[in-house]
Amino acid sequence: MSNADAETGMPPANSHGNPDTTAVIVSAKRLPTAKAGGPYASYRAHELAAEVIKHLVADTPLNPRQFNDVILGNATGGGGNVARLAALSAGLPEQVPGLTVDRQCGSGLEAIVLACRLIQAGAGDVYLAGGVESISTAPARAHRGADGSLEFFDRAQFAPLATGDPDAGVAAENVATHYGISRQRQDDYALHSHAKAIAAGNSGHFSNELLPFAGLSADQGPRPTLTAGLMARFPPAFVPGGTVTAGNSCPFSDGAAIVVVTSLTRARQLMASGAMADPARKGLLFRSSAVAGNDPNLLGVGAAHAMKQLMAASGLPAEVLRHSLIEFNEAFAAQVLATADLLELDPGTFNLDGGALALGHPYGASGAVLVTRLLAQVQRGAGAGPDAFAMISMAGGMGLAAHFQAVELRR
Repeated sequence: MSNADAETGMPPANSHGNPDTTAVIVSAKRLPTAKAGGPYASYRAHELAAEVIKHLVADTPLNPRQFNDVILGNATGGGGNVARLAALSAGLPEQVPGLTVDRQCGSGLEAIVLACRLIQAGAGDVYLAGGVESISTAPARAHRGADGSLEFFDRAQFAPLATGDPDAGVAAENVATHYGISRQRQDDYALHSHAKAIAAGNSGHFSNELLPFAGLSADQGPRPTLTAGLMARFPPAFVPGGTVTAGNSCPFSDGAAIVVVTSLTRARQLMASGAMADPARKGLLFRSSAVAGNDPNLLGVGAAHAMKQLMAASGLPAEVLRHSLIEFNEAFAAQVLATADLLELDPGTFNLDGGALALGHPYGASGAVLVTRLLAQVQRGAGAGPDAFAMISMAGGMGLAAHFQAVELRR
């Protein structure tokens, strides 16, 4: 078997050209993203994840015992091990363990990166990885005082108060002010995200990745009635006189997205046997990733710092990004625009089929949604070249970026 990939001509990153330790994503499914308090309001996080796991296991021609682990990201759950609970609820054998990752909004992408790294290390060769969030059923949280009294809080603390630990909306205003992102640019970008998502849905671009559930067969977020005039009427949502509004911010959402990660050797064996579905003729080969920290007060641009670190470590020229598929989580239009400016990229090239401003942002699942979208895009032949990137900014001032390449699995 060749030490260089047939499509890219380059040895897989960090695997020394060994297809046994080269990670590739061969399939991915996600639930339609639902508005918090909507169709999934009665389902806990592990129940959402279990639905996706059941489908992927049934659709993957492997004995369920062959999965080395289930790795899931989750941000607002009540602790415990959501991944293990989801795996057992999905009917996986008790021998298959589970690991839950919390890097807040980046949790789902971090889970996928971890699975890829485990394959590179030779620790296993088949993983279920992704993320899940149920904002609707997230438990109430409280600090216990010395006298036993409870002080309830809406979110965890991510940075020392002396450093600054703003809520996400306030941080988005900080980004807009610091980087000079106007209200008009934010509104225009958000409107374009909705338009792209609606067009993609009408064209069937989501059909192979969506798993209908609880009466929902399409993402709830995209709004066909949204206009520039309506966008302009939204008042500031977080800071008086500010530019960040409900219209140019993502909606709170429930959802789950999970992928199957395996070795290139195993993937090609499955394709050769004819056991994999036809869309799986192309996969996403994992090449590298990077995580970086930045000022928690400007948490929305963490992804830019991570991407710059990834590009430098990989020796890739910036020009590569201009010809690649890029999925970036759109928590706020302000952060997308600032990140694009920092990377000297056209923000209109991000998120080919719309992003979280339209589709929704189920925190712990959102990073996995990015990878699910990239796989669907390469499988339908989108993109000018083989490179695909997922990036996300996170609470506490962090960013995560991952580099993949489209690869033919059928030899």
